[in-house]
Parts: sequence; structure tokens; C-alpha cells
Amino acid sequence: MSLNASAMYPDLSLTLSEAGAGRPVLILHGGGGPATVAGLARHLSGAAHTITPVHPGWDGTHRPAELTGVDDLALVYLNLLRERRLRDVLVVGSSLGGWVAADMASRDSTGSITGLVLIDAVGIRVETEPITDFFALDARGVAEHSWHDPERYYLDPADIPADELARRQANMATMRILAGDPYMHDPALLPRLGGIQVPTLLLWGESDRVVTPAYGAAYADAFGDGRLEVVPEAGHLPQIEQPDATFALIDAHLRRTTGTSRQH
Repeated sequence: MSLNASAMYPDLSLTLSEAGAGRPVLILHGGGGPATVAGLARHLSGAAHTITPVHPGWDGTHRPAELTGVDDLALVYLNLLRERRLRDVLVVGSSLGGWVAADMASRDSTGSITGLVLIDAVGIRVETEPITDFFALDARGVAEHSWHDPERYYLDPADIPADELARRQANMATMRILAGDPYMHDPALLPRLGGIQVPTLLLWGESDRVVTPAYGAAYADAFGDGRLEVVPEAGHLPQIEQPDATFALIDAHLRRTTGTSRQH
């Protein structure tokens, strides 16, 4: 499959936020949209050049009809790195974005990516730790599965403005297209992870019930150079519930992997 996104999707125009200077860090959001990684991007921009795209189809952006899978997204972002001639790239992905990051690294034939951070990522199937069917949950169930402190983050849909509710529903509809079948994983990804030799940090909220820390441990074990760190008192989005602890772990990984040139 060609990496030329402009040829694959001539009507695709990526929406990107960029800040800071230094090592390039590509930050990939999950199903909740770019707001879920905005604080992380602000933090990392103090020491790196952050590039934070909005996945096509999220927050009202255009998704080409042919872009129907996470593998398609991975190819789009690999093409972005190639077009920008970016090297020594750290890719940080949250939830769905972690899946995209892992897929990118498994296809990165030029060695542009030299580090990965997966935050409560989906993307593989672990027999003993099934991924919660997020689409089947009501708002209360989403809060209870996603947060260590669900009462703090629960929002009654009746209290959400109509335009914000419509945005969230449209984002979920896009996620269902990209990741709904097979549900939240690619059967072909797991066997490829062992070939990824770049240092990979998997951060997991201790209280995540969407994908459990045991799922994260299995994910980490599948990489050629994977390491799991569990963040206490956090759920599916530790960068929001426990930003200081999460940022410190990512900062250390950024320093540890800067300037590496390991191939896979």
C-alpha cells in the first residue's frame, strides 16, 4: 500500500497544531478527540516540537470516504513524517491513538520513529482481557469504566449543550467506522509488534476498565523493547487524571530515546 497520502486521498487536508522546538513529537488522540491530549501537547512543547493532528472525521474535519481503518490513518501519518523529512520522531498515542502509533511503527521502513509512548492503547486482542464494548455503554457506564474518579468526570447528557453532544456523537460515529469491526483491534497487528525494536513505553491507568492494566502488560510483552508503567489513581486517560505523574514518565522516555537510531 502506497504511503503517498495525497495520491490515496486527494481531498484529505490534515488539521494540525504545532508548537515548540526540538525533537519532533507526534501526538495522537483517542476517541475523545484532540482535547484529551491538549494538556499533554502543551507540556511537551516546552522541550520538543509537538505536532498534534485531528484525526480525519473528528471535530467536524473531513474524512475521505476511502479512509476506513486505523491502518489507513497510520499510513497517512507516516506520509506526513516523510513529507516533512522528520527524523528521530517520538510518537505518543492515547487509546485509539496508541493503536495508530503501534501500527505506524510496525510499518516504518525508513526508521523515522525512534521512540513510542502508548497510553492505555487499544489495537490488539488479549484472550483473557477483553476490551470493553464502549459503544454499548451509557454515559454513566462510560464514566465508570474510563475514570478512577467517575463522579468528578461524569457528565449527564441532559446537561451537555446540543452542539457539543452532536460533536461527541459524530466523533463516536467516526470511531465506529475506523475501529468497530473487528472491534478495537487488528488481528494482524499483534504478530508484527515483536519486530518493533524502538524503545516503547506503555503507560496505563491503574483503574482503567476499558482496557485493564493486565491487557497493557500483555501489550508491552509483545513489543521487542516494551516496558509497562502503571499510573496510580488514574483510569483510561491518565494524562488528564494524573498529569504530573504521567508527564514525568513521558519526559524521562523522551530524554532516554532522543538521538537513538535503532532500526527494526
